[in-house]
Amino acid sequence: QVQLAESGGGLVQAGGSLRLSCAASGGTFSWCAMGWFRQASGKDRDFVAGISWSGGRTDYSASVKGRFTVSRDNAQNTVYLEMSNLKPEDTGVYYCAADQGAYPLRVARVQSEYDYWGQGTQVTVSS
Repeated sequence: QVQLAESGGGLVQAGGSLRLSCAASGGTFSWCAMGWFRQASGKDRDFVAGISWSGGRTDYSASVKGRFTVSRDNAQNTVYLEMSNLKPEDTGVYYCAADQGAYPLRVARVQSEYDYWGQGTQVTVSS
């Protein structure tokens, strides 16, 4: 069982930056590919970014590529999502998720591939 806890969300003006963190406990974090998803009000939860458990691959949705950076620190059991040049359409609840047992370079974009989820953290970007 892997437990995930997101933090770092908040209210920011368009063009600003935020750094989200996801701290993991239990299980073997180093063997989990990690993904970030977001859910806007009334919308489906969509893939944002992910990183393989080896750290060798990252993946981003087209809407955030070039603005967001996902990274991980296995020694601290933490994955990060650095967000810059935020836009109002980035508003939503951001969730981190763990894909346990993934191949070393695997990054899944589909929710059903992930085994554990955090509680989410709200990010609101004002115009």
